[in-house]
Amino acid sequence: MKAKAKRNAEPVSEALEKAAMGIPGLDEITGGGLPKGRPTLICGSAGCGKTVLSMEFLVRGAVEQGEPGVFMAFEETEEDLTKNVASLGFNLRTLTAQKKVVVDYVHIERSEIEETGEYDLEGLFIRLGHAIDSIGAKRVVLDTIEALFVSLPNEAILRAELRRLFRWLKDKGVTAIITAERGQEAFTRHGLEEYVADCVILLDHRINDQISTRRLRVVKYRGSIHGTNEYPFMIGKEGVSVLPITSLGLEHAASELRISSGVPRLDAMLGGKGYYRGSSVLVSGTAGSGKSSLAAAFVDAAARRGERCLYFAFEESQSQILRNMRSIGIDLEPAVRAGLVQFHAARPTLCGLEMHLLEIHDAIRKLKPKVVVIDPVTNLMSTGTGNEVKSMLTRLIDCFKTEQITAFFTSLTSGESAPEQTEVGVSSLMDTWLLARNIEANGERNRGLYVLKSRGMPHSNQIREFVLSSQGIQLLDVYVGGDTLLTGSARLAQESREKAAASQRQQEIARRSRELEREGQAIEAQIATLRAGLEAKAEQFKLEIAQDSRRQTALLEAEMKIGRSRMADSAMGLGGKHKPQRNGV
Repeated sequence: MKAKAKRNAEPVSEALEKAAMGIPGLDEITGGGLPKGRPTLICGSAGCGKTVLSMEFLVRGAVEQGEPGVFMAFEETEEDLTKNVASLGFNLRTLTAQKKVVVDYVHIERSEIEETGEYDLEGLFIRLGHAIDSIGAKRVVLDTIEALFVSLPNEAILRAELRRLFRWLKDKGVTAIITAERGQEAFTRHGLEEYVADCVILLDHRINDQISTRRLRVVKYRGSIHGTNEYPFMIGKEGVSVLPITSLGLEHAASELRISSGVPRLDAMLGGKGYYRGSSVLVSGTAGSGKSSLAAAFVDAAARRGERCLYFAFEESQSQILRNMRSIGIDLEPAVRAGLVQFHAARPTLCGLEMHLLEIHDAIRKLKPKVVVIDPVTNLMSTGTGNEVKSMLTRLIDCFKTEQITAFFTSLTSGESAPEQTEVGVSSLMDTWLLARNIEANGERNRGLYVLKSRGMPHSNQIREFVLSSQGIQLLDVYVGGDTLLTGSARLAQESREKAAASQRQQEIARRSRELEREGQAIEAQIATLRAGLEAKAEQFKLEIAQDSRRQTALLEAEMKIGRSRMADSAMGLGGKHKPQRNGV
């Protein structure tokens, strides 16, 4: 434990200083560039790009890093090099006039060399040292090293001079690149350079299924962590571009903003708001299931929002896509004329995967779109293996997420494939996955659409009938009853039957309502009749009571009248005028 603590307490040495190459992707692989003040060996077969990569390192150093450079060539003249690299946008004449670059061609012809003594590179050191001192060069390229030893048969002297060359370059403090041809059983023909150099980069130009690709690998890098895999690279109009590496940290931001899919009913299925901004959307399905139509609807919605869109088509030309989409009510031509939508249509076999990826990156860099469509990604399978296509798409998706570009991919699935899988195997990288299906029943084929997954949002789990018409894209409810799912004419027939049954039920309800109304009216009439009879009896009863009361009153009055006439006690008492008398008084 004490020994471990002691080691941790020791001061950490300074990190290795590096010279940035300025080549997209390569600085990331090498952790910042080549070892500064040390020699680097770039080896590979003919045509793999050694000279171009070295020249770009020199030119970018002079222009972008303020580090003048010397390019010493043993195979191409200064005139040839100037013309060759002009196609990449490098103006060597201007840089030479500005004392930023020195190009020195050393002519070595074996037939013109006569051995008069022991071979050494002293003359080269003097010539190279003068070129370095003339502009204060910080970078040096020797292209290629085999030319120096073309007439040297003594392997012991060769090894000694190679070591002396690398040591001399290191003592001069220049960041050097030495190019070398690849050997049969070693990285170089002599098999020594890779051991002497501090950094070794291997370039490879291969052809698979008639498609050429270039690969780069950092074989070793003393004192620095570096990428150890093979990385595709391209030589394009602006020089070398090493294809972007997938972000292992997955540090891209996730937007909360939602954007419309262009189909209102589909937006409703996706939580009512559509896709997330910067997400990746995949629509997979068999031929004719409507994948491209959904892509066009999404592009049209983005263009209406004023967003720039890129559409990479690998099956149809721009004119054909515009014509086909007009038949379903989507007119993209005004957006194309306005510069909001840009099509890139080409057969996948036109070039390799790396060139396709490079062109996509270049188009993104120039247009800076908010939406990109790749239609379909499965066509890229013809230019590479499944793993290569997946690797390419992984890099592409990572780029889209980093730039907050909403990407829309279509994937063609064969009839034999399970619907819940894709041919290129990138469904796990997608945020939203829609499945378009052809449903065959009752002698006809109809389309269906459902959301297989959509991360971060509630979404519908129901299938919708997917209808394309001159009115646009419509998503209709399918008929689901028991174990049956009806679409098309079967759904229409079932809906007609349900409407007829509903109409019959309404008619029955109306009939019964009318019967109840009539019965109620009859009862009300009966009640009115009974009430009238009751009222008549009540009136009769009241009349009889009144008559009886009058009769009683009349009888009483008659009785009183008779009593008064008889002078009866009772009559006198009733009158109150006569008092009763005793007998005899």
